[in-house]
Amino acid sequence: MVPIIVVVKILQELGAIEYLAAPLGPVMALVGLPPSLGLAWATAMLSNIYAGLVVFQALAAGAGPLSVAQVTVLAVLMLFAHSLLVEGQVTKKCGVSFLGQNGLRILGALGCAWLTHLTLDAGGLLPQPAVMLWLPPRPEATLAGWAFGEVRNLGSIFLVILALMGLMRLLNALGLTRLLEWLLTPFLRLMGIGPAAATVTVIGMTMGLTYGGGLIIHETRAGHISGRDVFAAVSLMSLSHALIEDTLLLSLIGASPWGTLGARLLFSLVVVAALSRWGRVASGVTPVRADSPPAPSSRTPADSRRS
Repeated sequence: MVPIIVVVKILQELGAIEYLAAPLGPVMALVGLPPSLGLAWATAMLSNIYAGLVVFQALAAGAGPLSVAQVTVLAVLMLFAHSLLVEGQVTKKCGVSFLGQNGLRILGALGCAWLTHLTLDAGGLLPQPAVMLWLPPRPEATLAGWAFGEVRNLGSIFLVILALMGLMRLLNALGLTRLLEWLLTPFLRLMGIGPAAATVTVIGMTMGLTYGGGLIIHETRAGHISGRDVFAAVSLMSLSHALIEDTLLLSLIGASPWGTLGARLLFSLVVVAALSRWGRVASGVTPVRADSPPAPSSRTPADSRRS
């Protein structure tokens, strides 16, 4: 994460984000937003949601009065696609494609935002003016202040992941992990996620991709999670993570929390379920029921010796 954070800072200092945001103007019009707000989304994609909100706060006055519906659509864009360089590096360490996951998040953001815009517009929903209840803190102006803040953030991430690993071991020792897996298996099976990855996936969805990804990396290296489960779990966490914290954060700028949460979660579940099923079909894998007898092995003793 460290080199990516430095690259993002350099892009910000050079003003490169403004140029990268230029092509987003037509896209913003497609989802019913002023073209200028493309800069806010581009900032969130390359940096983080907080930086995107700082830009949004600066642009909101010039963009004209925004409705709750419009801010909700912008929130959907930011919730799906933010911190792409840093979080994409986390997904890469999990063994999943950096470009593939970021492409999934950007396309998912556009698809969900477009559907949300059409739904709200057709139903005349949330037309009232949006009210910003909170202004994000301005980032440190000095390099030393910025560096200290990033080191503090990385330290916090390390401590939280360390605590989560300890929690996972405690849950395993108490047998609660198996209970959680049993409760979540029917639901996550529809997403193509096996029971071994169930607990980690739920942690990532509720706390954040960085924390869930840290656990995925740990469990994968330990041989507890298969490659197919990693892809489905990381894809679901990429589209829907930090569901509580980020949803509440965006509600403070006037977005509907129920609109963003419902749209994001429903869209994510449908997309990941479709991707998992398509992946099984494309690879020729037939799902096996838990109560089905194991398929007889076609390997001969000579095959085993060669392996």
